[in-house]
Amino acid sequence: MTDAPEDIDASAHEAHGGGLGSRLNWLRAAVLGANDGVVSTAGLVVGVAGATESQAALLTAGLAGLLAGSMSMAAGEYVSVSTQRDSEEAALAQEKRELREDPEAELAELTGLLAARGLSADVAREAAEQLTERDALRAHARVELGIDPDRLTIPWHAAAASFLAFTVGALLPLLAIVLPPASARLWVTVVSVLAALTFTGWWSARLGEAPAGRAILRNVAGGALAMAVTYGAGSLLGATGI
Repeated sequence: MTDAPEDIDASAHEAHGGGLGSRLNWLRAAVLGANDGVVSTAGLVVGVAGATESQAALLTAGLAGLLAGSMSMAAGEYVSVSTQRDSEEAALAQEKRELREDPEAELAELTGLLAARGLSADVAREAAEQLTERDALRAHARVELGIDPDRLTIPWHAAAASFLAFTVGALLPLLAIVLPPASARLWVTVVSVLAALTFTGWWSARLGEAPAGRAILRNVAGGALAMAVTYGAGSLLGATGI
């Protein structure tokens, strides 16, 4: 019975802290960010390739798309994670105030939460008391709020990761469209992009423990459609001289 608080504390830490689940979420976000970089930049440069064979124009468009996309991803992630952190800090501040103003009610609440997880009333009470004695705020944060006070989200880390992931993904179609000779650059780009999308589709499915075949098919089909549409639009604009 005396081991219950440690077991509960460890379980909560694993579920809500910076452990395996958190690392998988970051890795999944990195894969999706790279995937976005591949698709958006490929669509852009292939569309420009439909209108012109100028290497300078392709490089300019690709770099502009890479910078705009990576900055947009970083800014969006920064705002999103900042909002999440603000919410976590506000929830912790409220919990701290409630613990100070009515500790008995908070102890009863923690007991109820632990009992709802399957512990008997006596064990839940003992566990709640021991967790409260050790660190009441941390116990409520993990069990009640699902927050680890020691591992709050960091906006700048999220923004940097998104920027880097998108940039890495975007470099592939950019290099594929500007390095080969004009006669081969389109097909080199298409094949490279579809290969990259196959990999990111497979990896995202693996991270989510989902069937790989459908994930790869959706990923490749979406990328192929994006390139086909933008190439068609670029060819049409190039033909009309707009």
